[in-house]
Amino acid sequence: MTASDRLCGVYSPVLTPFTDAGKPCAKRLVNICQWLLSQDVGLSIFGTNSEANSLTVAEKRSLIDALLQAGIERQRLMPGTGACAVGDAVELTRHAVQAGAAGVLMLPPFYYKGVSDEGLFRYFSQVIEAVGDERLRVFLYHIPPVAQVPISLALIERLLRAYPGIIAGVKDSSGDWDNTQAMIERFAPQGFQVFAGSEAFLLRTLRAGGVGCITATGNVNPGPIVQLYRTWQQDDADAQQAALVTTRNVFQQFPMIPAMKAALAWKSGDPAWANVRAPLVELSAEQRQALQQGLDKVGFTVPNAAMLAG
Repeated sequence: MTASDRLCGVYSPVLTPFTDAGKPCAKRLVNICQWLLSQDVGLSIFGTNSEANSLTVAEKRSLIDALLQAGIERQRLMPGTGACAVGDAVELTRHAVQAGAAGVLMLPPFYYKGVSDEGLFRYFSQVIEAVGDERLRVFLYHIPPVAQVPISLALIERLLRAYPGIIAGVKDSSGDWDNTQAMIERFAPQGFQVFAGSEAFLLRTLRAGGVGCITATGNVNPGPIVQLYRTWQQDDADAQQAALVTTRNVFQQFPMIPAMKAALAWKSGDPAWANVRAPLVELSAEQRQALQQGLDKVGFTVPNAAMLAG
């Protein structure tokens, strides 16, 4: 893997906007992607906070095409393409690669629990072999608190041996710093790119030799997160990190996806941003008021929020 192949920095699982009728809204998705790119945040569309597993493969393909038609920079795309069915993962991964995405973020198949590393290896291997494209760069998505199907260090090691260059990195959303550190220490010397799954671990990840973070609140607080990534070696880095955690903690008092969407609806003046797809539900009026009060207390802002409105 060459230096030009490496991805680094701040990425966000881009919130998926829905119309009042519950359909994905391509126009608003283009708007938020353009806004995030203006903040130097990469686009991990179809991640957990994108409500990805509430979207069909056809909807995801259509949204990728809409982003390309709008001129969104292909090399800043890292779509989530993991699925329980190998065929679905192959279809979406192939479409992402053909679209020119720099990488894909791939969940393990998550319905069956307690599966073996052998079974997971077969899954990733079948997807890679079926896509059959040397341009493919897979970033494994380790999120055991949600998927309940972990990606072990032994599995990463086996995949790296079998598919050097194609297995490019990982997003570690375990919330376990010891695990993130072990991934960096064991695999980063081979060029394996380790992203923290939250900006709460960004400074520690960079100091240990990781490459950045892929974080939900990149959707709503991109500027300060990118600033820490750029200036993590400066004397005020710990203070910056503490401020990021303070803001994130306000959102974490509520269901995260509805809370982030409520914040964008508030700051953009576009109420449709609050829409979520079942089984999620929007924040109540009382929750919205408490969220806004909490964010006001920490000086939360969304620069150029008018860009987000549909």
